[in-house]
Amino acid sequence: MRDQIYHQQDAAPASFEFNEAVAKVFPDMIARSVPGYAATLRLIGSIADRYVTSGSRVYDLGCSLGAGSFSVQRQIGDRAEITAVDLSSAMIEALKREVEEKGFSNIHPKVEDVRETEIENAKLTLLNFTLQFVPVEDRLALLSRIAEGTQPGGVLVLSEKICFEDPVVQEEMRRLHEAFKKENGYSELEISRKRAAIEKVLIPESIAVHQARLKEAGFSRSQVWLQCFNFVSLLAFRD
Repeated sequence: MRDQIYHQQDAAPASFEFNEAVAKVFPDMIARSVPGYAATLRLIGSIADRYVTSGSRVYDLGCSLGAGSFSVQRQIGDRAEITAVDLSSAMIEALKREVEEKGFSNIHPKVEDVRETEIENAKLTLLNFTLQFVPVEDRLALLSRIAEGTQPGGVLVLSEKICFEDPVVQEEMRRLHEAFKKENGYSELEISRKRAAIEKVLIPESIAVHQARLKEAGFSRSQVWLQCFNFVSLLAFRD
């Protein structure tokens, strides 16, 4: 279904939330809004194949409709169980239906706040455009819990919208991102209304801030492995 949530200028947009209306259009919304998203999903499967070992666990935190979980499942088969967590019951109910239809018995959807999810025996955890919606003051505790529950040799994929310390670069990346959305059919009105709805919900940070926090949380090193304008994905390693 095509995303037209911010098409009408009938009232000031409410704060963005992952409700049933968003769940219905989410695949279209994220594909048309996040540059590099398709490549991120495809390559997450390759990362899973490299790091996930038999009998370990995979966590997809903030899984939405489970695109990351499906990418991993297709690559690793029954090598590991995948726990797919999201606070949105609308997202999880839709994911449960798709898991059943596709017969992906190793994916286990769960309605839960990712800040409360217990991480155990993990070889791969996905935070695929999730941390940006977690309050800044709670981000270190979440990453620390993930690090503690990750086996040696395991990894975290952290994909985020970022900001830049140089204001000129920040403005240029913002313009390029908006041009990307216009090329994908969003109007200036839709872009403006979405920005107003999400600006107090999605709090971006710089790559340097993310990497420093990952180190403090217990990951030995991290590296940007994919970037498209102001969207990046980092791979964090647990020794």
